[in-house]
Amino acid sequence: MIEFRIEPTTGVSPYRQLVHQVRQALLLGVLREGDQLPTVKEVVAAVAINPNTVLKAYRELEFEGLVEGRPGVGTFVTRSLVDSSLAAHAELRKDLSGWLEKARRAGLDDDSIAALFESTFRSGRNEGVA
Repeated sequence: MIEFRIEPTTGVSPYRQLVHQVRQALLLGVLREGDQLPTVKEVVAAVAINPNTVLKAYRELEFEGLVEGRPGVGTFVTRSLVDSSLAAHAELRKDLSGWLEKARRAGLDDDSIAALFESTFRSGRNEGVA
């Protein structure tokens, strides 16, 4: 089951963070068709946000056809976003873990690592690399 986290310093609304985390979990194969999302009550207890925020996120995911709410039962994944590149994820994750370890040994904190990654990702995308 997915465990949500809300990062208040990102400037991204909490409901958008929840939607993004579900999409990521679907892309990585963490969530699969038929899996149940945490109940609204469980999410509220875990990340201390308004129940309407969770409902808004779940409604957006339902509108996109990714999940389905079943009254009295819960919210369930209706389709996967995993593609054929999933097989490459393990090796890429290993490489990225090595890079993160190297960055930490160089003295970078989490915010500096995130900033470096984001700026590199954006410049690579602008150059057509990423």
